[in-house]
Formats: sequence, structure tokens, C-alpha cells
Amino acid sequence: MTDHALIPLPAASLYWCRVVHERLLPFRHKFTYRVFSLLLDIDRLTALAAGSRLFRYNRFGLVSFHDRDHGPRDGTALRPWIEAALARQNLSDAAAHIRVLCFPRLFGYVFNPLSVFFCYDAAQRLRAVLYEVKNTFGDQHGYLIEVPLRNSSEPVLQQSVAKRFHVSPFLPLSGDYHFRLLPPGEKIGILIRQTAPDGAVQLLATQTGRREDLTDHSLLKAFIRHPLMTVKVMAGIHWEALQLWRKGAAFFGWTAPPREPVSAGQPLDDKTNRAMMERDA
Repeated sequence: MTDHALIPLPAASLYWCRVVHERLLPFRHKFTYRVFSLLLDIDRLTALAAGSRLFRYNRFGLVSFHDRDHGPRDGTALRPWIEAALARQNLSDAAAHIRVLCFPRLFGYVFNPLSVFFCYDAAQRLRAVLYEVKNTFGDQHGYLIEVPLRNSSEPVLQQSVAKRFHVSPFLPLSGDYHFRLLPPGEKIGILIRQTAPDGAVQLLATQTGRREDLTDHSLLKAFIRHPLMTVKVMAGIHWEALQLWRKGAAFFGWTAPPREPVSAGQPLDDKTNRAMMERDA
């Protein structure tokens, strides 16, 4: 069974991750931090919370997951919202199993710059990926990209989408995102390359991690190592913004998010996929 199949793991996993952001234009600026993320089966959150002393679902707790942090952000169940997004792109068969990779709430607080929904069909093949992006202005937008069956056995995915959502005030809205994705297994990897309209790479962002079973013991260990992680993520974003301002980065004003909550992206064609794989090797 390949990494693209619905891996025979528990309904929830914990990933010890390293996040790196590197701005390349018009000057270099790089920062790195350690975090942990949870991979959760959205259909088994109630059962997960019932069997845990530390994890809570839609309730305050040391570590928790709340539906209102994702999707429609109104507290309703996530599955109908994701199913509707998939159906609009003729990907209804990708809704058999859905897992989300995200930061949890710690003591009731979280900010997720990026949450990733992995959508599998009934044959346990990864058929679509929904990248859910948030900014510090309270906005959110999703990028939904199909995984063609011809790529279902590839260990690494290459995908792209036009940038349509304002994230950083120090990066323009125009351009494209190129994703290189190692789907969840014993390891996980996400590389995002943001390019300008002329193809120049403006930003590289990566999140890589190794898996551990999600238990009360691993959650407690994660909390002890990163007790202020969710606060640190938000504080770090503003600190790095201050450094960019001090270095003279151009400022781009806030732009309203697209009216539609999810945009469609594309898997890269085989020739481009191979070229980018060779360049990144």
C-alpha cells in the first residue's frame, strides 16, 4: 500500500514538525520553528474525545479541536461543507474518508495559517487535497486540487493554483502557489513555492514531520514541549512582519477574499512534475 492510500493508522496521529519560511525576493529573510500537528479523521472526533482524558471535541480543554475553526466556521459539522466543495468540482467520490492536518487548540486558542484536508475515495486512494489558508485579518480561503488516478501511486504530489487570497501584507496578491506534498504516512511533508507572474520564486515554506500515535501520553508530551505553541505561532507571524518592515519590505494593503470560499487548482502535468522533482532533488 502506497503513501497515497488511506494508511492503516489510528483515526488520529500526532506529527512532530519543523516549519521553515524563507523569503527570497527582493531580499532573503528566513525563520524556523518547531511545532506539532494533529492528523484527525473528521468522522471519528467524538469517539476520539470520548476515549481521551486530554483531547476535547467542540469543548474547552487542554488540547481540543473545534469545527468552527474550519470550513464554514459556524460550528456546523465539517463533512457536509467538504462534500459540497468536492461536488462542485465533480469529485464526490473523494469524500469517502477525510482527514485534516492542523494545529489543535491549546487552552482554547489556535491560529492555523494552513490546514490541509486529505480526501480519499472508497478504494482508499487519495483523490483530492483541500488547502485551507487563513490570514491574521480573520479571513479564510480554500484551494481544492484533484489527485488524478494516474498519480495515485506517486510518493510525492506536485500541484499548483493561482493565488487569489491576501495572506501577508508584504507579498503581492498576484502570482501562483506550487505545492509539493508527501501525503501522511510515517512522515509528512509540505513544500509551498510562491512565484511571481514572471515565474520568479518569492517565498518558500515547508512543513515536515514524523508520526507518533496520538495518545494521552503523546499529547501530554507535546504540550510540555510546546505549551504556548498556538500563541507562539501568532506572535511569531507579527514578529517576522516587524523584521520585514524594518528591512524595508514593500507593503501591500488588505484585499477582500474571493466571494467563493474555495478555488480550484490543478495537478501539474507529467512533464512539469518530473522537471520540478528533478530541480528539488
